[in-house]
Amino acid sequence: MDVDRVAARVRGVELSGIRVIFDMAAKMPDVIRLEAGEPDFKTPQHICEAAQKAMKEGRTRYTTSRGIPELRAAIASKAKKENNIDADPDEEIVVTAGGSCAVYLAINTVVEEGDEVLIPDPTWPHYEACVKLAGGRPLTYPLKEELGFSFDIDEIKKMITDRTKMIVVATPSNPTGGVIPLKDLKALADVAINHDILILSDEVYEKIVYDGEKHYSIASLSGMKDRCITVNSFSKTYAMTGWRLGYAIAPKDIATNMAKLNLFVNSCPSSVSQEAGLAALTGPQDDVVMMLNEYSKRRRVIVDGLSRIEGFTINPPKGAFYAFPKISKLNYSSWDLCMLLLKEGRVATVPGSAFGACGEGYIRISYANSVEKIKEAISRIEETLSKIRR
Repeated sequence: MDVDRVAARVRGVELSGIRVIFDMAAKMPDVIRLEAGEPDFKTPQHICEAAQKAMKEGRTRYTTSRGIPELRAAIASKAKKENNIDADPDEEIVVTAGGSCAVYLAINTVVEEGDEVLIPDPTWPHYEACVKLAGGRPLTYPLKEELGFSFDIDEIKKMITDRTKMIVVATPSNPTGGVIPLKDLKALADVAINHDILILSDEVYEKIVYDGEKHYSIASLSGMKDRCITVNSFSKTYAMTGWRLGYAIAPKDIATNMAKLNLFVNSCPSSVSQEAGLAALTGPQDDVVMMLNEYSKRRRVIVDGLSRIEGFTINPPKGAFYAFPKISKLNYSSWDLCMLLLKEGRVATVPGSAFGACGEGYIRISYANSVEKIKEAISRIEETLSKIRR
């Protein structure tokens, strides 16, 4: 096909480096898959049973593009109780086909041609792609390891112009595992209020935090509810990646138009997935606690293991399920090292460069896998690096 037949805005979006590694690893035998950001647990049984019940009872038809009222009510209750966000389920909540869809709808609802959107670096590449598809201009602000992979608010202030429409914040962070502290969120809120800027807050890893760390929603801060779009998902918390279910909490005017755009993108979220999501929020949370405990064990194993490998340095992640070790002492680019580990060590990881320029010098390793496989992966990494030193 002639490339000119494809819209320039689509040609301008690159395939995620995560997906490139994923596809390569899928075609190779005996690879330990530590590249995917996906829980390895099964969806809790009571959630599956709720979906089965909905199917048997014929609840398989179109729903409103906002999502079923019962689920929106449950989301509002959860947001009030856990995030201190008081949201109207009828006017300020939109259920979406995953958190990624919520991000797409949010950005494409508010960003116009030439608008500037400030995005963290390193971060999930989805934000940049959505801004480009909306005709906006993505600009990156650095997350710094010495700040716990948070930001320097003064650097953000210097980037503000009269075209700045939105600032994206993601906490806990993919790929760094950083958790933005409350003092930094307050400083960012002040900037948003003073300059009349929207905040897109991605909180899909909110339940996965360690060592007494606490997650805060920036929309809960004074003056922020009317200028914040909070995105969340069932994928990470409830091991529901394939169910494609997420949501956004936003001011009425934005939420209404996100629901309108959702109609043209998806018609509506899956009716069966919504029934499953309702059971997830209103049912027992024992499996969530179990998964977090397992992630905590795996985190200790991978941090201890990587710390013993010459050339790796790592600070324990505060949230999510990713290790983000620094590899600059190895004199390999992040891409070349990941290729070496994949082809020679049969361990799939993701280069830090896939998450932005500030990610160079790091690699992302998911520990959403069994302790046995993590230990084997560390052994393979160590052996592969030992061979190149001989």
